[in-house]
Amino acid sequence: MQFSERRNTSRWILIATSFLIIVLILWNTYTFFQIFKHEERLKMNLWAKAQKTLINAQAETDVELPLLIFSNNTSIPIILTEKDHIINTVNVPEKVVQTRDKAARFLIKLKNENPPIVIEYVPGKFQKLYYGNSALLNKLKYYPIALVLILVLFIALIYYFYRSTKTATQNKLWAGMAKETAHQIGTPLSSLIGWVEILKADQVDESIIIEIEKDIERLQTITDRFSKIGSKPILENTDIIAATLASYTYLQSRFSKQIIFSFQAPETPIYTLLNSSLHSWTIENLVKNAIDAMKGKGSLCLKIEHDTDFVKIRITDTGSGIQKSQFKTIFEPGFTTKKRGWGLGLSLTKRIVEEYHSGKIKVLQSTLGKGTTIQISLKKHTNHP
Repeated sequence: MQFSERRNTSRWILIATSFLIIVLILWNTYTFFQIFKHEERLKMNLWAKAQKTLINAQAETDVELPLLIFSNNTSIPIILTEKDHIINTVNVPEKVVQTRDKAARFLIKLKNENPPIVIEYVPGKFQKLYYGNSALLNKLKYYPIALVLILVLFIALIYYFYRSTKTATQNKLWAGMAKETAHQIGTPLSSLIGWVEILKADQVDESIIIEIEKDIERLQTITDRFSKIGSKPILENTDIIAATLASYTYLQSRFSKQIIFSFQAPETPIYTLLNSSLHSWTIENLVKNAIDAMKGKGSLCLKIEHDTDFVKIRITDTGSGIQKSQFKTIFEPGFTTKKRGWGLGLSLTKRIVEEYHSGKIKVLQSTLGKGTTIQISLKKHTNHP
């Protein structure tokens, strides 16, 4: 509990620190922006005084300083007007002043950026100097946005690293629990095998013993599955038709007769690198999921097809169907439509197919109210055993 509290405290400290950094960046940038804006205002006041000097210059007037002030302005755009008519432009693109409309729109832009400077060059006669922000000032305006984006990206990377670490820890925990479950099941399973031998000695009805043995074998398979979680499974060259049919037949005998099962496959074997125990888990998850979608009543068809390179297993039900937007979501951990579901079945199936067998699984097609077809694709193995 203390560790969890410390971790939560550290997380909030990190969030608060990040927020403080963002505020400081924005505040400092705003301060710099205002300082530069004020300095540019001072430059424009000097430019206005230089303009007034040139207008009133006589033959003997020294205009070297006003001309120097003009030449030093290479970045601030200026439009000089008199009686609302543009009489001069400085640092304004030529394409802007080519037409009156473009020049008028650019003038409106400058009016929105800074208040004008009024030049009274002689009593009663005025010119107005409109100026915009320099390129440096415009860059400074967008600078905090870039910094904030970088900071957000940095925080996102930290968050992703945290989530990945947490997920890896949870995976190790689940793998450990699965292996421990397999170990715990092993003890009563051994005892059940012994009891079956006693029942055989007592000449109990053989059909009952056969069914018990099937369930014991099923428990052994489940134990084997759980023991393989977290470790790389051994793949063997296996006839996928026979392996799939064995799992399908077992499930068929243990579900309601209201489910109409059908199985279609080529008559000749199709070989692929397979872990039979995990493959049977895949078929079981998909079949159970399909039966749940049909609410225990409907038709379920498993069809196996193949081409030159791949073998495809398609499981089709007549259930409630899946929305197209959920075709990929259903394979994510935690996604479930059941009130008591954990949302692990299909995500585990995807992992078995794609990570352990290098195959693909997807929703091939689905129609709401009519049913769904899920397809597994596995690469064929050309070398027969």
